[in-house]
Amino acid sequence: MSTPPDSSLPVCYRHPGKEAYIRCQRCERSICPDCMIPAAVGFQCPSCVHQGAKQTRSGRTPYGGQRSGNPALTSMVLIGLNALVFLFIRGTGGHSSEWVSRLALTPLGKCLAPDQPGAYYPGVESEAVCKAGNAPGHATEWAHGVAGGEWWQLVTSMFAHVDFMHVAFNLLALWFLGPQLEMILGRTRFLVVYLLSGLTGSAAVYWLSGAGEQTLGASGAIFGLMGALLVVGLKTGGNVSQLLLWIGLNVFITISGSNISWQGHLGGFIGGALLGAVLAYAPKDRRTLWQAIGVSLVLIAVVGTVAARTAVLV
Repeated sequence: MSTPPDSSLPVCYRHPGKEAYIRCQRCERSICPDCMIPAAVGFQCPSCVHQGAKQTRSGRTPYGGQRSGNPALTSMVLIGLNALVFLFIRGTGGHSSEWVSRLALTPLGKCLAPDQPGAYYPGVESEAVCKAGNAPGHATEWAHGVAGGEWWQLVTSMFAHVDFMHVAFNLLALWFLGPQLEMILGRTRFLVVYLLSGLTGSAAVYWLSGAGEQTLGASGAIFGLMGALLVVGLKTGGNVSQLLLWIGLNVFITISGSNISWQGHLGGFIGGALLGAVLAYAPKDRRTLWQAIGVSLVLIAVVGTVAARTAVLV
């Protein structure tokens, strides 16, 4: 016949008949050797270990995305795609390639100069005026833009480059910024920020540039990554001094340089900052749903902006 334990001695909360001189590091209740589960510091009881496993969403980023096994992979694919389009354009004539006119973003259209591949008349912003100047042997051709039905230019212009320095700078920035953001957001959310920031940059170009101006490059999406990283960094209280220096340098280049689309840079940065805020500040309860709603609203705003500009041009 067993005797009850001395009531003055600590006993295990799960096994009242056993003496226990160790406390769980989480709940601080006494546990016996059978209930002691090694933790990073000390021991935990089975109940706390089970509860911790339920609360820990393994494989998830701080903002609900699936952790990438290789956070650089998506950026590498995007870099490869941009590089392939660049090599294709250079291999088909560079600035004189007909693919520049097809892939670059032109709001209304442009009047192509006869016998000069890739050249166009920047002051001619009407198909009627372009065709009116035709003469035998010198017929001009009107290349339609987004308003003329070439809507894909809003996307293809994000992957098209002609100059080596342009593509090199953009892809170098993508290599440094992309993996950092994908590590924080996860692959799907990173792609959403990249592509939708590029579209907001294209929408800004569509609205704010001349009807016959031609724009191309991934700069809008790159500025979007900067905007999103800045918002996330400020949200977490991280040191964003180096990022601010990078942004400041790019703003200086944008303002002081020639043939640089400040419209695309501005639109991309605003779009990236908005998307970063949507993903970082979404309520934890039903976070994915709130993020999807926020991203959808940004996309609707972009589509509405493009539709409004098209109505003005046509």
